[in-house]
Amino acid sequence: MREEDEDGPAVRVGGDRYRAIGLRFHQLTRSFPEERDDVMRDFLVTARGESVRIQVKVRTWDGDGLDVFLAELAEDFRGWNGIRTWRSLEGDLTLAAEHAGSHVRLRWGLRDRLPDGEWRFEMTTSHAPGEDMRRLAIEMRTFVRSDPLR
Repeated sequence: MREEDEDGPAVRVGGDRYRAIGLRFHQLTRSFPEERDDVMRDFLVTARGESVRIQVKVRTWDGDGLDVFLAELAEDFRGWNGIRTWRSLEGDLTLAAEHAGSHVRLRWGLRDRLPDGEWRFEMTTSHAPGEDMRRLAIEMRTFVRSDPLR
């Protein structure tokens, strides 16, 4: 679901059920605002639920085609075999999609590199093929193509 907040546009995925974890894509910024033609984009992804709150800064090259990937999944609403994958420029955000007949399972992965190690978080959201996926693709396109904060 697309949202607006004090930090600009945002997209929320999942978290529709009681105690379910949801993802929020927000705070789109230019990676190098001092560069006039900077196409690098950073945004925050926050996973939040009753017992978890994780936030990762994701770096992309002009969105890395996340919106295009989601749009292709929507167009193939009749289904596909196997798992389709996408990853951000530095692998901070990954997405694996599987068509399971009456729904599409999206497995979102967040990763952060700390000075003393690395951690990874994964969660799955379920979406109706076709219009539900098309709406998510449009919302993500609006987000990644919006004017960055700085």
